[in-house]
Amino acid sequence: MSVAWGLLSTAPINLSILDAARKTDQAEVVAVASRDEARAGAYAREHGIERSYGSYDALLADPDVDAVYVSLPNGLHVEWTLRALEAGKHVLCEKPLARRAADVERAFEVAEAAGLVLSEGFMWRHHPQTAKLARLVADEVIGPLRLIRVAFSFPLAVERSPDDARFSAELDGGAMMDVGCYCVSAIRFLAGEPMRVAATQLLGPSGVDVVFAGTLTHAGEVISHFDCGFVLPRRSELEVLGEEGSLYVLNPFVIISPGIELRRGGTVEQVAVEDADSYLLELENVSGAIRGVAPLLLGREDALGQARSIEALYGAAA
Repeated sequence: MSVAWGLLSTAPINLSILDAARKTDQAEVVAVASRDEARAGAYAREHGIERSYGSYDALLADPDVDAVYVSLPNGLHVEWTLRALEAGKHVLCEKPLARRAADVERAFEVAEAAGLVLSEGFMWRHHPQTAKLARLVADEVIGPLRLIRVAFSFPLAVERSPDDARFSAELDGGAMMDVGCYCVSAIRFLAGEPMRVAATQLLGPSGVDVVFAGTLTHAGEVISHFDCGFVLPRRSELEVLGEEGSLYVLNPFVIISPGIELRRGGTVEQVAVEDADSYLLELENVSGAIRGVAPLLLGREDALGQARSIEALYGAAA
């Protein structure tokens, strides 16, 4: 049985989900909604989607739609996740689900009460490279874990993109929410939930953080650090350091050429990782959970830990 998906918005990220749906028999995108009916219709025709709607509520009222992908700006994630759940739809919400733990709690309470699947869309967690990295750390191939370093940034000029939601404080924009959340996700996945956090931020003219840096302390004498930004060169890297060596990953989140460098004893060993489509694996995992044939990879516990960490980091930076 294929799960019938609807898209809430015509955001560019939808293309990855549409491409993934074409590669599987477990999911099919059958509807798309926009606040503009003409835009929704044009988008549906361009991408071969059966139905289009001029409002998000209209799509949620479609009885043939089983689940929705929420790809709206960050500040609308919780509102439309709740509306979708209340309409009886399963939800895959693009990261980050929320920057406040209470909002995540509320969303999962609604989902669980209705027997619906809700998942936060961190596609990188579904890639085999991520699982391989975690196994190498757990097996202590670099010795006991001591430090994690993550960086994710790219230049994004507000002058060139004044209407970009990532520059809107009202819509929960900012570098932390856009790319820093990936860093936090990686740190939490490999080192566990933080016991303490410290952070600082540089605010841009629109009032959102354009540079954000954080340091987290974890159980087992592990420290992690990350930085992210919109006014920095393009960087995406993850380094995990133990007492005997380190593991280095280039582009750990948008995984173009998978592979892990194992650095120890003055040598560098390439750890091979199979190639895969992160979005395909994500879509199949959530669709499988909806069908009751697979365990959900990212559910309440992970989303709540993520929101708690983000909230604490923003509090420390303030």
